[in-house]
Amino acid sequence: MQILEQKKQSNKRDRIPTPSSGDARRRMEKQSQRDTKPETQIRSILHSNGLRYRVDFRPLKSVRRKADIAFIGPRVAVFIDGCFWHGCPIHGTWPKANAEFWRDKIISNQKRDADTNIRFERAGWKVIRIWEHEEPGEAAKKITKAVESRRTI
Repeated sequence: MQILEQKKQSNKRDRIPTPSSGDARRRMEKQSQRDTKPETQIRSILHSNGLRYRVDFRPLKSVRRKADIAFIGPRVAVFIDGCFWHGCPIHGTWPKANAEFWRDKIISNQKRDADTNIRFERAGWKVIRIWEHEEPGEAAKKITKAVESRRTI
């Protein structure tokens, strides 16, 4: 089992292209997967409004995907998507260096996001997707409205 896992990791590393520059490498290494600025800003507003939630929570044990913010009782899963990584129609860009790799990566992320939405919704969760560029106060209002509307269900 351990050998199989190592082989999977090895194959994954083999597909990752060499960064096009030292600056590109530093940007990628610095990129956080959780507790990003948009996430912490939105969580802060939600908390100050009295809402309590889980962070980096896996709503479905059968699916290895975590919501950035999850409200367990009302079953609301919030994902705060980065414009680059998830292909924002407004701010998403298509890199010129390693273009095929990045196009495949971003499209794969979009397909996984759509699949996640379907799986969670079929299991009774309300999925909310927020783009990182959205104003945190407006995003928090959208989330609060969804949580409050599902508390009556």
